[in-house]
Amino acid sequence: MPADSERRNWSLFEVEATVAAYLDMLMLERQGQSYNKAERRRTLQAILDRRSEPAIERKHQNISAILLELGHPYISGYKPLFNYQALLRTVVESQIDAKPELPAAIEAELLRTIAVPSVDDILERLADPPQPRPRRAARVRENAAAPFVKANRDYVALEAHNSALGLAGELFAVNFEKARLVRAGQERLVDSVEHVSITRGDAAGYDIRSFDPDGRKRLIEVKTTGYGAYTPFFVSPNELEVSERSSDVYHVYRVYDFRQDPHLFMLRGPMKLTLDLEPSQYRAFVA
Repeated sequence: MPADSERRNWSLFEVEATVAAYLDMLMLERQGQSYNKAERRRTLQAILDRRSEPAIERKHQNISAILLELGHPYISGYKPLFNYQALLRTVVESQIDAKPELPAAIEAELLRTIAVPSVDDILERLADPPQPRPRRAARVRENAAAPFVKANRDYVALEAHNSALGLAGELFAVNFEKARLVRAGQERLVDSVEHVSITRGDAAGYDIRSFDPDGRKRLIEVKTTGYGAYTPFFVSPNELEVSERSSDVYHVYRVYDFRQDPHLFMLRGPMKLTLDLEPSQYRAFVA
């Protein structure tokens, strides 16, 4: 149980100080600069009203959730926690608007040249999928006072249209697949791994054709981000259809933290079962 001091509502001063500290760290992270999270928390703790480090960490996780909903990157080490107070969202939006250097740093990162990362053991980069977030209906009930309105610049969407990032992530996944087959003793299959989005184009509904160790084919759609594992991504109607039609062999490989510390996790089966899908666009004709 939290101490009595932790049950108190956070004051405006505390919220503003916590958001400012988070956004400063986020800007350093997006600029590729190192910093010490624990040290930053202790510095912040010194000016707050008897807040513990775990309480500060939870508040930082709340800020991550808000940034995700706004279409912004978040600090990977603070996984999103969605049951936040309405005041926190108001302050996050206000401070982002008042801190033009942060959007500038994010946009500069999006424009930087992207190379396929070199890692010591690519198979060690496989991670478990993150825990599912609350479904949208539950989040709306928890945060009824904070409407879900995206910021003017949806950096998650902008990044998703970065074809150079997408290609680099696919090449990383191709390298992973070849290493996985070698590790499984199936060197004979390595040369048959096909980068389908290059050889056949995007119409196939997946990016890579690979194999399971028993020789059964594996269809892989790669989604790459320079941001954290909880960052949402976009799927096409064709990808949804192919994942349904080939559900027993279809995989999504989510490559994340690609620029700084690349990892990936796998989701197998039809997207409608492995993802929480929200419609984001409509095809419109004149009525």
